Amino acid sequence: MKKVCIINGPNLNLLGTREREIYGTTTIKQIVRMVRRHAAKKGVRVRSFQSNSEGKLIDKIHSLAARGYEGLILNPGAYTHYSYALRDAISATGVKAVEVHITDIEAREEFRAVSVIRDVCIGQIKGLGPEGYVRALDLLLSE
Repeated sequence: MKKVCIINGPNLNLLGTREREIYGTTTIKQIVRMVRRHAAKKGVRVRSFQSNSEGKLIDKIHSLAARGYEGLILNPGAYTHYSYALRDAISATGVKAVEVHITDIEAREEFRAVSVIRDVCIGQIKGLGPEGYVRALDLLLSE
């Protein structure tokens, strides 16, 4: 069975209560359940991980290749815009990754339009709300 990991970065544990007018009311647990249901139909097992700590996110990415994961769905949160360390972790491990954002980061504040992660991913999905995570899974499986 194929294995995919969803990794969510800082403040995404607050989804559902955080700035609902921007991020909606769907919680991180609901998003993971939605992706798992979709993945089960395709014979894929999905694990998830969330941390507000950059180092823990990097350690998790390092562990994926060693544990036989075929892909990574990554919402790096604010680390999107400046974490070369996360970028390097993806590049160094060779884990196939899709960057996902609930909002369209290019349509928000100017600083949010820059992603230092995008170039080491097979794709970026933004602005589709929670559905973007499902689309990210489909993109991983199509590669």
